[in-house]
Amino acid sequence: MRFYSAVRWGMGGFAAATAVRKVAEGRYAVDLDGDYGFQHALNGGYLMAVLARAAIGESAHPHPVATSASFLRVVTAGPAEIRVEPRKTGRTATVARVILAQEGQDRVEALITTGTLDGDAEPDYSAGQEKIPPVEECVTFEADNGFTRRIDLRYDPATMGWLDGRPSGVPEIRAHLRLREPYDPDGILLALAVDALPPVVLNTSASGWAPTVELTWHMRAVPAPGWLAVHGRGRLVSDGWFDEEVEVWDSTGRLVAQSRQIARVGRGRS
Repeated sequence: MRFYSAVRWGMGGFAAATAVRKVAEGRYAVDLDGDYGFQHALNGGYLMAVLARAAIGESAHPHPVATSASFLRVVTAGPAEIRVEPRKTGRTATVARVILAQEGQDRVEALITTGTLDGDAEPDYSAGQEKIPPVEECVTFEADNGFTRRIDLRYDPATMGWLDGRPSGVPEIRAHLRLREPYDPDGILLALAVDALPPVVLNTSASGWAPTVELTWHMRAVPAPGWLAVHGRGRLVSDGWFDEEVEVWDSTGRLVAQSRQIARVGRGRS
């Protein structure tokens, strides 16, 4: 199989980093971008964004309304293959099993439901958004990696005590998010946003890499242009495991994505 660089397909930035190329029925090639990861492991949200591109490519619907992804093995930068296996094709929803393989091994497996959301729909009911300081009152956390060069995150200072050795004891982190390039939020960016925060368990004195084992997320509405507000929290840290729930709100104050994941507490505790 021949792999093509996404840049050669006439795109740049995030679009290029998540681009997939159809090479056969239900099969796609992708060149995974190492900037969307930490050390050698690629970010789970980025991988879900790539899987969503492939699922949409096999669907008549443009929005990844429900995704349940299991992360089987570490995924690294470079060529990979995606297989899309249809499970249901319907008028309002299409369901497919989507697998990302690398070096002959399945690395991520997801069940993705695509649908068509009305960008002008008004909610019949919506719970209120948690308060987060304005962008100009938030703080940045600049790490020496490609992820922070690609993603602009402005954190609520009240949830960043772990950086100074003063964790709050409550597993929560809040931030404003956008790309560091002109890009209006869409379903693909929402897939990244639900897994873009540092692990909330850091505020309970955990340290080290906290790998996601399974993550389920829902796209609830078509986001408006502008910053996204990302609220992450956990309910239980126990026996080496923690959960993380994330809500994403757009610039108009609309809930546009929700997720829940189960992950391992980072190795080594301080």
